[in-house]
Amino acid sequence: MDRVSGDTHNGDRIDFRNGTFRGEAIGKKVEHHHHYGPMPHVEDALPPVAAEFTGRAEELDALLAALAPGPGGHVPVPVTAVAGLGGVGKTALAVRAAHTARERGWFPGGALFVDCHGYDETPAGAEQLVEALLRALGVAAAHVPTTLDERAGLYRSVLAERARTSGAVLIVVDNASHPGQVRPLLPGHGAHRVLVTSRDTMPQLGAHLLRLDILRPEVARDVLDVALRTAAPADPRVLDAPEATGNLCALCGYLPLALQIAAALLIADPGKPVTELVAELADSATVIDHLDDGERGVRAAFDLSYRRLGPGPSRLFRLLALAPGPETSDEAITMLYGAGALPRPELNVLVRAHLVGPGSVRGYWTMHDLVRAYALDRVTREESLRAEGTQARARLLAHYRRRAEEADRHVQSRPGPSPGFSDRRDALSWLDHERTGLVSAALWASDPVHARDGLGLALSLYGYLSWRRYVDDAVSVYRCAAEAARVLGDDLGAGRAWNALGLALRYSRRIEEAVAAHTRARGIHASRGDRLEEGKTWDMLGVSLTEARRFDESIEAHERARELVHAAGDRQLEASTWNNVGRALFKLGRCDESVVALTRARERFHAVGDRLHEATATNNLGRSFRETGRLEEALAAHTTARAVFQELGARERTATAWNDFGVALSALGRLDEAVDAHLLAVREQQEVGHRHGQAIAANDLGVALRRAGRLDEAVAAHLQALRLYREVADRYGEDETLKLLSAAGHREEEPLGEAGSR
Repeated sequence: MDRVSGDTHNGDRIDFRNGTFRGEAIGKKVEHHHHYGPMPHVEDALPPVAAEFTGRAEELDALLAALAPGPGGHVPVPVTAVAGLGGVGKTALAVRAAHTARERGWFPGGALFVDCHGYDETPAGAEQLVEALLRALGVAAAHVPTTLDERAGLYRSVLAERARTSGAVLIVVDNASHPGQVRPLLPGHGAHRVLVTSRDTMPQLGAHLLRLDILRPEVARDVLDVALRTAAPADPRVLDAPEATGNLCALCGYLPLALQIAAALLIADPGKPVTELVAELADSATVIDHLDDGERGVRAAFDLSYRRLGPGPSRLFRLLALAPGPETSDEAITMLYGAGALPRPELNVLVRAHLVGPGSVRGYWTMHDLVRAYALDRVTREESLRAEGTQARARLLAHYRRRAEEADRHVQSRPGPSPGFSDRRDALSWLDHERTGLVSAALWASDPVHARDGLGLALSLYGYLSWRRYVDDAVSVYRCAAEAARVLGDDLGAGRAWNALGLALRYSRRIEEAVAAHTRARGIHASRGDRLEEGKTWDMLGVSLTEARRFDESIEAHERARELVHAAGDRQLEASTWNNVGRALFKLGRCDESVVALTRARERFHAVGDRLHEATATNNLGRSFRETGRLEEALAAHTTARAVFQELGARERTATAWNDFGVALSALGRLDEAVDAHLLAVREQQEVGHRHGQAIAANDLGVALRRAGRLDEAVAAHLQALRLYREVADRYGEDETLKLLSAAGHREEEPLGEAGSR
């Protein structure tokens, strides 16, 4: 958390590390009745104000002006945001403003505080955040709903009751990184206010924005003085040496983090005059190459801390700066250090020196951006250290590649032994925990020294990134991988990288780009004479052509793929071609032919033991059954497929099966059941972040609601779908949704607005 001095608060707060809540005020027990009992007092739920808080008078006044109630209690802007660089003091300012606002009686209902951990490797999810606030408001754990929408609804209801009984509440949302973390925390009732801190401005929230900048020179001097007098009230060094203090602040770049380090050095040596510290800093100050704002004092202060380290800790410090991603696991540290075991004593030295801090979960570690920049600069300045760093990265990259290949066998259900992981769940757990590091390490493929293993790691992440739909990561990784393969002269790797890129582009609804990527991969594999890879590429190209609604070309592509993979003897890929041509036939309205193709696909997937894709073919078959009037068979197919998807943890496919089940129920006239199924599908697709799937489900929900005579709700569902289709730039989906809106009685001149999430 930020504060003016750059340190962290030790007060009560909601903390999600290790799955626990920290902070007695927020976590205290209350008596519960029904969903919640007597309203708990949340006056003390804020962290304490830092004792040395100073230097933000103007910013504090501006923030209080934004939080102050208007005439008659009117609230002009319900959300206020403080944004700025990490370490610039956003949290300290927000906490001070919250306490002051409470003291002035603006929030008689109390104040809540929640930390989003937005810039950690695993940010807190919206479900966790709403649950934590519900618990802070007195809702018993047993009564917290399971879905985000239900939790948010209860949260708004509880806050509305508090507004009635106690008055306005201030909700401080700290360290948010995305609007999706904040939106579910908005209270709904007009009396309450939300104060957000973030490194990003997040204009989507429509918040009153306060940008926090570095400190002015005179303010920085006050910060140093207060820090020293907090440790020793009679410390006169700042007042006795005003010129030296000004020089010290300049050397620190007027940044709170650098000022904290300088103050700590003076506090650790009470006899050291400010002039002596200035001389030491000025003597060692050089530019940190990657900073362009002249903050030489940061480097100088870090130099003093670095010189106190022994050989082992200093080596680990440098190597940690080379780690991929913002947080580094014990596993990655072990590989970077190369000693066969975690260098715990050396790591403890760095933690005590505040050069390394604990990450978002146990076993992960982080460095402040400026600390990392300093350490990287140390590495680049000496040839021996650069060589040491290259070897460390090579060790970690080779380890990541080997582990990712082992995990990929489980993720993609490949036959053969799969050492290293017990099952898919175990493999996915490791991949989830190491994802940021894995993705960042795969991008090392752009360095010729690491191109080979970087390319191998990238290709090993194909199944995982597709499974989890991390499309932005995948696009970055496979563009880099394709270029690395080109530099290496690896045509097989290049073809596979272009295919992986095409899949990521299709998942992000950049369909024509996906077609182009697969076409390029097809040309590469054809020139190599690799019939199996060429056949696989034809099949992937066909799917993208289907999404482009070029159905005749799609069918031709899948048939060509089937010829090639059949000749190569790959039964699993042959089953895939039958499934994909069945989808294209269904979309063309040739449903009887689609039933034949999908039945063959299901049988072939069953024969090779591929349960996931057998269930996919079964669900697709259910759609064709529905369109040929075999409605009970359709329901059975969707039910069977859904059970397998749920067992395998395929949430997006589970949501799709629920939605298709709802369409079949609607065709049978079982409209209330259909609405329930579609609502569940919409929520699931929203939670997994699949906006295109969410749009499809929202439209199908709207159709069921219209048939049930619930026209206002139908229009709301279609408006939600329209917004989503526009977000993913799907013009066909947008046009079809406008037709559905017209059918539901929505007049064209009515504002489309933004429908609430379901």
